[in-house]
Amino acid sequence: MGFFSKIAAGLQKTRQQLTQALQSLVGRSALTPEFLEYLEECLIASDMGVDIATSLIDKLRKSGIKELDKDQLIELLQKYTLEYLPPFLPPPHITSKPQVILVLGVNGVGKTTSIAKLAHYYKSQGHSVLVAAADTFRAGAIEQLAEWCNRVQVDLVRHQAGSDASAVAFDAYQAAKSRNHSLLLIDTAGRLHNKEGLMEELKKMVRVLQKHAPELPHETLLVLDAHTGQNALAQAVAFNAVHPIQGLVITKLDGTAKGGALLSVTHQTKIPVKWIGVGESLSDLLPFDQKSFANGLFSEVEVATSTQSN
Repeated sequence: MGFFSKIAAGLQKTRQQLTQALQSLVGRSALTPEFLEYLEECLIASDMGVDIATSLIDKLRKSGIKELDKDQLIELLQKYTLEYLPPFLPPPHITSKPQVILVLGVNGVGKTTSIAKLAHYYKSQGHSVLVAAADTFRAGAIEQLAEWCNRVQVDLVRHQAGSDASAVAFDAYQAAKSRNHSLLLIDTAGRLHNKEGLMEELKKMVRVLQKHAPELPHETLLVLDAHTGQNALAQAVAFNAVHPIQGLVITKLDGTAKGGALLSVTHQTKIPVKWIGVGESLSDLLPFDQKSFANGLFSEVEVATSTQSN
């Protein structure tokens, strides 16, 4: 699959929510209030959020369309959707060695597999990658990450379970520097905003890293599960309040009809989406492209509908 095809395929379940409304255009000749109300309901069902769904419908009302044309409507929806997304930001170039990326997220969002996929991506770009197993809290977390690192064939720094996570991060940075690795990915314990002890551990880890260099970490990514819909917004707000988040990783877009939540989260937090997960293979974590995402939400209407009906 090409880049756009993977995104479009990953958004199929979300798109099916929207194609129900677009298919109801058959036999209509105008954007009636009843149709717009139904379309708004479908947008909300995709978890875009009430504010964005209402705003999109208002834009359609003001678009000046007199005669209804399905292709024109799709183009407008794609165009208006782009207004809620930040500009496309390609994966950052490795400008200092080692570049340090801190990866956060609650348990179950796909954080560990996302780290493996990030390691795979950067390794495929020719970079030497080191991973730090700083989730010393969850049982089996270190072993799980070790299995992924073995599969991707990248180095891992680990301590015993229950050890000081900040010490793992500190040692990993020293190892990355001495071994001339270009990138250090740091796994962290899954935590919720109401887990004060783990949140303090996160702050301590940042302080310890900054003993090496005040600019560390160079980037902090928050992993969010697309299945959680609007709950992802609460997680993003909570984590960002503890430590600034530079980018979001949205996982499991291929298995949910709530892909519209991505719009709501990034629009309300102003945190850009950097990566999206659209499958289980190592190559299915893609740099986010806002145009491909907007097109993927509303494209291939007939294909998606026929698939749904079979």
